[in-house]
Amino acid sequence: MRAVTQRRYGDSSALTVNQIDRPQPGPDQVLIEVHAAALDRGTEHLMTGRPWLVRLAGYGLLRPKQPVPGLDVAGIVTAVGADVTRFEVGDEVFGIADGSFAEFAVASESKLASKPAGLSFEQAAASAVSGIAALQALTDVGGLEPGQRVLVIGASGGVGTFAVQLARALGGVVDGVAGTQNLELVSSLGADVVHDHRTTDIADIDQRYDLILDIGGRNPVRKLRRLLTPTGTLVIVGGEHGNRITGGIGRQLRAVALSPFVGQRLAMFVSTEHHSFIDRLAVHLDSGDVVPVIGSRFPLDQAADAMLQMEAGRAKGKTVIEVTGARS
Repeated sequence: MRAVTQRRYGDSSALTVNQIDRPQPGPDQVLIEVHAAALDRGTEHLMTGRPWLVRLAGYGLLRPKQPVPGLDVAGIVTAVGADVTRFEVGDEVFGIADGSFAEFAVASESKLASKPAGLSFEQAAASAVSGIAALQALTDVGGLEPGQRVLVIGASGGVGTFAVQLARALGGVVDGVAGTQNLELVSSLGADVVHDHRTTDIADIDQRYDLILDIGGRNPVRKLRRLLTPTGTLVIVGGEHGNRITGGIGRQLRAVALSPFVGQRLAMFVSTEHHSFIDRLAVHLDSGDVVPVIGSRFPLDQAADAMLQMEAGRAKGKTVIEVTGARS
């Protein structure tokens, strides 16, 4: 089968397309004929091996343990392991796989959900990783309640576009922060006010929020706290631009350490990859309350170009890798 592979840590130049053996599912796994995959920041970190905590977490100290990148996946089940009970051959699924930038990929049945019938494979592939991160940040960590005011910083990215729509669908009053070229997009997703981060310092925003999601940002916690109500909640989702060892986690840990000493709640989290969250997300996708934002599409042979776009910061929404070219 054709697959994108990497034999060393590095930037997008480390990715090549090769013929490799088709993977075999383990007892609790399924084999998926991949129709589409998608990029996310986690895939980029696993490609570069940075921050170095990625390597220490068991993904390979000197080189990637998984030679095929890619997490987000959508496709058709072609084989099931002996212990699989939730899926059968022929089922259309989406979720999180091991090495989705390939014609076939294996995934644990616990990280997959049935694809809503009205959702294309491309839309489904763009949903799981970013969608469940947004959902958990808003609900399980942020405790969003109807009527609360929410600010999504990084609202035009993969997680951000889901967060704006989900917050509105869950009854929140949503504002966003995005770049100049993406203001109209974020507004179209349901944000009441969209601040341009190129021209507006967040310290100058005069609204106070019950919940702030700071996605992959670098804003000082002291500035973010000024935007919260006295009992508001800050959820830091990921973090870029940190040092080589810990990445942006240092800012998150400082926020968590401060939280017990202030009236506001300052939180960080690591998204839990489980079908229970994907199933919850699927309800919103099936209803049309949430529509995945696909900023660009690339064929499998151009996966390195897709990653280069992400490295350059030019991606908005999700970038999809078309594997079979299917549209349904």
